[in-house]
Amino acid sequence: MECCGPGYASPSDAIKAPREKLLYTIAIYTGTGIQKPDYLATVDVDPDSPTYSQVIHRLEMPGIGDELHHMGWNACSSCFEDENMSRKYLILPGVRSNNLHIVDTATDPRAPRLHKVIEGAQIKSQTNLSGPHTVHCLGSEIIISMLGNAKGEAPGGYLHLDKEFEIQGRWENSMGDIKFGYDFWYQPRHNVMVSSEWAAPNTFMPGFDLEEVGHLKYGRELHFWDFEAREPVESFYLGEDGLLPLEVKFHHDPDSTHGFCGAALSTNVIHWWKNDAGKWQWEKIIDVENEQHPDWPIPLPGVMSAILISMDDKYLYLNNWLHGDMRQYDISDPHNPVLTGQVFMGGLLGKAPSVNGVDVAGGPQMFQLSLDGKRLYVTTSLFSTWDNQFYPEIREKGGVMVQIDCDPVNGGMKINEDFIVDFGQEPNGPSRCHEARYPGGDCTSDIWL
Repeated sequence: MECCGPGYASPSDAIKAPREKLLYTIAIYTGTGIQKPDYLATVDVDPDSPTYSQVIHRLEMPGIGDELHHMGWNACSSCFEDENMSRKYLILPGVRSNNLHIVDTATDPRAPRLHKVIEGAQIKSQTNLSGPHTVHCLGSEIIISMLGNAKGEAPGGYLHLDKEFEIQGRWENSMGDIKFGYDFWYQPRHNVMVSSEWAAPNTFMPGFDLEEVGHLKYGRELHFWDFEAREPVESFYLGEDGLLPLEVKFHHDPDSTHGFCGAALSTNVIHWWKNDAGKWQWEKIIDVENEQHPDWPIPLPGVMSAILISMDDKYLYLNNWLHGDMRQYDISDPHNPVLTGQVFMGGLLGKAPSVNGVDVAGGPQMFQLSLDGKRLYVTTSLFSTWDNQFYPEIREKGGVMVQIDCDPVNGGMKINEDFIVDFGQEPNGPSRCHEARYPGGDCTSDIWL
């Protein structure tokens, strides 16, 4: 099916798209002790290129102290039939500054340029929101989860931008009884959005305090929304199985009701679906055991801070940031996942302290899968203050980006020995990389209507 809008007609078309040759990742100096701006790094991921596995461009932000973190496109496959839209701009929120940086990646994909900045002060004054996190496009509109109010208190809400990046106000009509915000994903054919919970910016920004989990300052609920009405209609209390339920993903198949959440501190995967009676259900399908560690007073949790679903909905990928492993599960039967691949890189268990000759400070944290499901790019920084707490050596060593080769047919994972990007060697000193995106779309941004 030929069309003029961005993205692909279907997930199966996306799988057949040309291989990625460039990758964008954010890199931070915020919280590292280096007084330089955070930046967007362009990484060459074309094996036939002379600059393969290198940072080939750095776009610095105008100020210092943004803490770039997640990012998202102005347009995706949800606008596939709109010839007036194109995947031209990447939105880079600063979690600490609340600034939104609109970056033009289309004029020169190898050297993105800053198009516009929406000031955090303006967002606070117009919407009483702060702490921008997840960015999703919905047709020509843009929705951003904001984790706090202007004072950094939960639950925050959702910022609504139009295609010209003008503030339209808050997207939601009500936050209901929701206590915290974090990630969200929607499945329009079922008129549903699911959102998850981290904590108030005032809680997570200084660092992690385990006592605050007991004091209920961290989330443990999933929320199901009436997407058209823009309000939550049902919440699931996950309890001890769902401490810090962070990333949420539906199947890419727009007809499916199956979705998944990674509960970071419990280190569990929660699966939800709609039953034959039309009721939402949830269950725990993966439980990563805690590990003993000589320097820890309690058993060491994996800390599953991210999950990802392959474009064909066959595999779920997860990380254990403190244990140091990436895992691949076959979720062909979403009720009964099967572990099909595992690799170690960094982590506190000492199983792979270096990869391809580079010391890994940190553990596998954020990751992006190629559209064809064959290449997984993994970075090691979670959030500046949390990095400093759990992996203090990251200040000197910086972050790394590793590529894992994945077998989308039979399952399996292995480290690609020809690829490593050492952000400890950056020109302004060691920086830390987090989320990654491709110019042609990816497995964590494209949604089909």
